[in-house]
Amino acid sequence: MNAPPLKFEQLGLIGCGLMGGSFALAMKKAGLVKRVVGYSKSPSTTERARQMGVIDIEAPSALLAVSGADLVLVAVPVSATEATFKAIRHLLTKDTLVMDVGSTKREVIDAARRVLKDQVGVFVPAHPIAGKELAGVENVDADLYQGRQVILTPIERTQTVQLEKADQLWTALGCHVQRMSPEAHDAAYAAVSHLPHMIAFALMNAIAGHEHGKQFLSLAGPGFRDFTRIAASDPSVWRDILLSNREELIAQSRQFQRALHAFESAIATGNPDALEALIDKASQTRSRWRMSAHKPQS
Repeated sequence: MNAPPLKFEQLGLIGCGLMGGSFALAMKKAGLVKRVVGYSKSPSTTERARQMGVIDIEAPSALLAVSGADLVLVAVPVSATEATFKAIRHLLTKDTLVMDVGSTKREVIDAARRVLKDQVGVFVPAHPIAGKELAGVENVDADLYQGRQVILTPIERTQTVQLEKADQLWTALGCHVQRMSPEAHDAAYAAVSHLPHMIAFALMNAIAGHEHGKQFLSLAGPGFRDFTRIAASDPSVWRDILLSNREELIAQSRQFQRALHAFESAIATGNPDALEALIDKASQTRSRWRMSAHKPQS
């Protein structure tokens, strides 16, 4: 016997920007929700979201956005997650499915444990591997999550029924769902997402700080463009991500520095064999790796 189709009466959306707004549009497009009640810290964002059809009703507070909701998405900066949980906890029920879209998980989960306490079982931590350099409600996209990977990081108290709902929901949106421990998630994404962003930010700052930086940039080509694309990402979002995963990020940064030092040493000593071996190792690793819908995409 087939399971009944997944359908939610009301999505309580906290944060109507790129990630939250795109989720709401995707839910509507898939016919998975009857109405969306939204709240953002900025009233103009909430109003614009309603004008664009991202949400159906503007809520004056996060608490009222979740009133009557059977699905809640917390799409705020990681640093604002704990305050958001505090604002909404009194109207959560045992049947409410609560998810987030944060790029780091342990800090978010720690906040959920502290605030939600006995209610923490309704929370399913989620990280959709999707996004754009341009944030904000103006850039929402109903197809943002289509074909993308979503990582769920349940804890020991996560309710099985809510975890299955979350899995079914993201799958219905055309996503490929995986489950990982929060610790494994944060270690992996420190390496393949957070460190690359930090390197791109640092490289742009290094060039900008050089006396001939403007001239250097005027000479840059497609390789530089591709390598530094992610340096144009939203500053406040990435500030929070880097700080919230600081331990894993610093560990990966030190690993990178050791690898960079190996290149510096081979160049400084004029050792062509050592340098070629280092390049060959990187080239072979990159050639064997193939990004797909089942692998991280940002």
